[in-house]
Amino acid sequence: MGMQRIDVSTTTTAPAAAVYALLRDGASWPDWSPIGSFELESPGGDGGESVGAVRVFRTGRITSRERIVELVPERRLSYVLLSGLAIKDYRADIDLTEGPGGTTVRWSSSFRAKVPGTGWLYRRTLSDFIRKCVDGVAAKAAASAEPRS
Repeated sequence: MGMQRIDVSTTTTAPAAAVYALLRDGASWPDWSPIGSFELESPGGDGGESVGAVRVFRTGRITSRERIVELVPERRLSYVLLSGLAIKDYRADIDLTEGPGGTTVRWSSSFRAKVPGTGWLYRRTLSDFIRKCVDGVAAKAAASAEPRS
């Protein structure tokens, strides 16, 4: 079974720090993504949502458990899927690149389907879901970074 890949990007006017803060805070995800709820199942090695933390996200009838595997402040958050979907070897890298026009948010994922012939369906569904996440975090970060009047 072949590796499936998803790569979704957008640019926000917000600084990388604002986007990174939202990504690190699992409790904020239901505010800017299609995710319905968040729970921190177990903290990471440095406490809270640090490397090794297991985060649980619920969307409709789907409950996914994810472990944070890499954090580079204001530049990258990476996680792997532990359970919740009929896929394996899932890893997502969310990279932030700050430039003169704002911050580019690039969400790259790869996985293999557990059931032969279903990889394309998961890729299509997850691509749509990730697009909503990328657009949502970009918009929320931009709104939170705007000066208050």
